[in-house]
Amino acid sequence: MNVFSSAKPIKSTENKNDLILCKPHQIEPELIETCKTQILASDKAQKMAEFFSLLGDSNRLRILSVLAQQELCVCDLAATLDMSESAVSHQLRTLKVMRLVGYQKRGRKVFYHLLDHHVLELYRSVAEHLDETD
Repeated sequence: MNVFSSAKPIKSTENKNDLILCKPHQIEPELIETCKTQILASDKAQKMAEFFSLLGDSNRLRILSVLAQQELCVCDLAATLDMSESAVSHQLRTLKVMRLVGYQKRGRKVFYHLLDHHVLELYRSVAEHLDETD
């Protein structure tokens, strides 16, 4: 016998009409087991959370938006974004640590670029998602 077979529906106490929000159903063990095999591992979930929190900074996203178009040096990035070179360098250090941007030295200048196609695809996917209308 299922533990939910005699349970009563959960009712909302916030709505004056007292609507039924959920009616318990029988748990499907095969479905639960399948889901458990597909769940994200805790350590990978932690790394992904850190990755996405890194993208929670608007200046970093602005830097990525420029680098999605072309590689630039710090001074060109700073001028493009109306930021100080120091602020841009600070954000680039963070982006390098998370392996989102790479760099190449050319003479005395250092040019930054998106590290790989995954970063570019992620950037473009999110930008496209935000541009969609309901």
